[in-house]
Amino acid sequence: MAELADEVHSLCMNPRFNLIHTSWQDSKAELGTVRRVVFVEEQQVPESLEWDGLDASCYHVLVTNAEHLPVATGRMKPDGQIGRMAVLQGYRGQGIGSAVLAALLEVARQQRYAAVFLHAQLSAIAFYERHGFVVNSEQFMDAGIPHKTMIRQTGV
Repeated sequence: MAELADEVHSLCMNPRFNLIHTSWQDSKAELGTVRRVVFVEEQQVPESLEWDGLDASCYHVLVTNAEHLPVATGRMKPDGQIGRMAVLQGYRGQGIGSAVLAALLEVARQQRYAAVFLHAQLSAIAFYERHGFVVNSEQFMDAGIPHKTMIRQTGV
């Protein structure tokens, strides 16, 4: 967990980015913008699947750039499922996704979740493995994209 905390700290100390703990009610437009670009436009996820009606009950993290424009999101449902992790293409590879994930993991620890889980696209499995997640399912399709369920203990 120390390395994840370091990633959040380094992003928070980077004047180019702001990591914000938020709610759907407070940041719907910004969160929705990133998800629409990444999931609906880039990955061709149908609108009806992206907007699942669960956002109001989720905990959200938003990253904005120096101009306060949204560049990344992630959410955690009340059951500990992390999802809707998205970073705009031009901002990938800068540690932003790791910082979003670390922030959500810290919230899970504060909420005393023993473990969290997610449905990872196959292309993202290595990313989540680097952050302590392990695959615990067979491959399945979600929105036409192959996924596997992954789990991680929080250390509480």
